[in-house]
Amino acid sequence: MIYLELFLTFLKIGAFTFGGGYAMLPLIQAEVIAHGWMQQEAIIDFIAVSESTPGPFAVNMATYIGSETGGIFGSVCATIGVVLPSFVIILIVAKCFEKFKQNKVVKGCMSGLKPAVVGLIGSAVITVAATVFVPSGFSFNIFTNISFYVSLVIFALSLVAAFKKVHPIIIISLSAVAGILCGYLV
Repeated sequence: MIYLELFLTFLKIGAFTFGGGYAMLPLIQAEVIAHGWMQQEAIIDFIAVSESTPGPFAVNMATYIGSETGGIFGSVCATIGVVLPSFVIILIVAKCFEKFKQNKVVKGCMSGLKPAVVGLIGSAVITVAATVFVPSGFSFNIFTNISFYVSLVIFALSLVAAFKKVHPIIIISLSAVAGILCGYLV
């Protein structure tokens, strides 16, 4: 039963989320927490792991959650579920898009989807940021915690590096090293 549940849950996530992995994050979080498969903290931890491993973000998340929930077969079910809608839809779009890309309905749909995707990504950013910077909820005690400042410095340096067009692999690698060093020093 868990295998079918994993497959159907990730099929829904894959079918109803547009804009890639980050746009899927709010739905992944909601579904995984609603099913009791993981806590928010574990999801946030794996977001960091998923970002530093090869492959698409949503596939990594589905594979990991499926594995944690249902073992190897669970990871296969979740991964197929999240990938299948995109696979089928892109095959259809590839066949039809050239014919319809100038259609007013198609143009209108695309112009409506773009801001929605940005909003979903923004929602995911806020949720992840809150968990990283104020994991126990906001209180003035966070300003006495050194890990808050370490996270803030790593975030700021990563942001500057990203705007200076430093390659994402270098940013991820340096952030991991900085986190490890701070973990040993603090």
